[in-house]
Amino acid sequence: MSHDIVIRGGLVVDGTGAPARQADVAVDGDRIVAVEPSLTGTARREIDAAGRIVTPGFVDIHTHLDAQLAWDPIGTSSCWHGVTSVVMGNCGVTFAPCRPDDRAYLAEMMESVEDIPRDAILDGLAWDWESYGEYYESIGRLPKGPNTGGLVGHCALRTYVMGERGLDETPATPDDLERMAALLDEAMTAGALGFSTSRTLLHKVPDGRPVPGTFATPDEMLAFADVLGRHGTGVYEGAMRLGERDDEFLTNTRAELAWMGEVSRRSGRPVSFGLTQSDRRPDLYRRVIEFAHEQNANGAQLRPQTTARGVGILFGLESRTPFDRAPAWKELRTEVNGRKMQLLRDAPFRQRLIAEADVHGSGVDLSKLYVLPPGREARYDCDPAWSLEAVSADRGVSPAAAFIELLIETDGSLVCNMPFLNQRLDAVEEMLDDPLVTLGLADAGAHVGQIMDASQPTFLLSYWVNERCRWSIEEAVRRLTSDTADLFGIRDRGRLVEGSFADVNVIDLGGLRLEQPEYVYDFPGGAGRYVQRASGYEFTMVNGVPYMEHGQHTGEFAGRLLRSTG
Repeated sequence: MSHDIVIRGGLVVDGTGAPARQADVAVDGDRIVAVEPSLTGTARREIDAAGRIVTPGFVDIHTHLDAQLAWDPIGTSSCWHGVTSVVMGNCGVTFAPCRPDDRAYLAEMMESVEDIPRDAILDGLAWDWESYGEYYESIGRLPKGPNTGGLVGHCALRTYVMGERGLDETPATPDDLERMAALLDEAMTAGALGFSTSRTLLHKVPDGRPVPGTFATPDEMLAFADVLGRHGTGVYEGAMRLGERDDEFLTNTRAELAWMGEVSRRSGRPVSFGLTQSDRRPDLYRRVIEFAHEQNANGAQLRPQTTARGVGILFGLESRTPFDRAPAWKELRTEVNGRKMQLLRDAPFRQRLIAEADVHGSGVDLSKLYVLPPGREARYDCDPAWSLEAVSADRGVSPAAAFIELLIETDGSLVCNMPFLNQRLDAVEEMLDDPLVTLGLADAGAHVGQIMDASQPTFLLSYWVNERCRWSIEEAVRRLTSDTADLFGIRDRGRLVEGSFADVNVIDLGGLRLEQPEYVYDFPGGAGRYVQRASGYEFTMVNGVPYMEHGQHTGEFAGRLLRSTG
């Protein structure tokens, strides 16, 4: 028998959690047609996977690629880390439904919440929609590297129906609720993957007020649940208010979990929400998981999602430095076209930088600002020996002088990482040990000038599996594939089994390496952002079409629009 593609001799980790096995994988069209120990016959193309693992493509359920995919259809940096399906529209912020007069407002809100430049959004998107269904069709027409699906954002629903009133703490009227529910119903009929909201007080519109929906009453939240329940599809996702304005008994947090539990029971749908550890509330994550278990014991389906490593702000010459409060450093930050490095190499200006940093100090704790070791793979294990404080002491110079030395030694490419969420890897380890917790929050496409967490699949495999041997390869791949796909109702993906869509990775597991983050200026209008590549991903296929090979895009765009199937 002849096939389109046969991947031969690899160790198949099929995404179900089943033991890995040596097998060949045959693909015809967009489907996997056989996974057998030794397939006979020929193929138009054969991939030698000897000594490699063969996995389903990874499913990233928490991205903000809503705008970026319009001008970057392969979705960098996700494409360099085995991701073949992405979910947009998280945290309540989306671009539909949207009246023409509200386009700039929604773009500004996305910039304020997710740090995606407003002008890039306005210039990069087609804006050929008003309803969510029209938006979804517009996304469907775009060339796409990864499969792409979206959630309907609460902020957009409130803005469309309530206008300026959507920002008030005054409850929505019954008419408001009816109109918003109808808009969500239209979106779900069009295939949206669910509904998302933001209730954290950290998400604000440009004038500093919390985003629309932050103070929505339980009745409003349940109205959206009823729509999902009628459709029998979709996930209810949110950036929830956990530990904010709370007392020592976590009364408000417990109440937050209680209404989420009611949403899930009433709709019959899962509720997914972000959960991280913070040194400010070191035990909060553990209590939230306890509350989620209590709700699930009473019939709910609550699934916290967390990251595989710390969520860190990146510091470097092109983004921000630890010493930007000093006038000379502010002056340095405004320079362009290689002028920064010229000034760093100028001895008098360098001495001014060091002296002013000593006077004005740093705005961050330098014992928790970690140098990503130059010339090596990027590490996120927060080794105290690589804190800027420790590196400067080892060199016998001030922290500012050490930072400058490292910048000169790396020709300006030095990056430092300061975790501000999931600051302790042992807490990450504990969360991921709980079967309730799923992988998410990589935020691909968001906070582009501050963080770079889209590379988390590679960290999970290279650090937790290869280096720490903390979880088996089978469990790690299951977490990246079928667990996330099933939670968001993405059918026939996340598994390497006969009949599933042929989204496939061939990976040199022992050769997985995270490259250093790099700051580039490739957004519309020349806006800058961090990107991060990896080595070890030898072949990635989407819907049976070769997509990435050895880190390079093949030129093919086989990604499809994902529609909710329950």
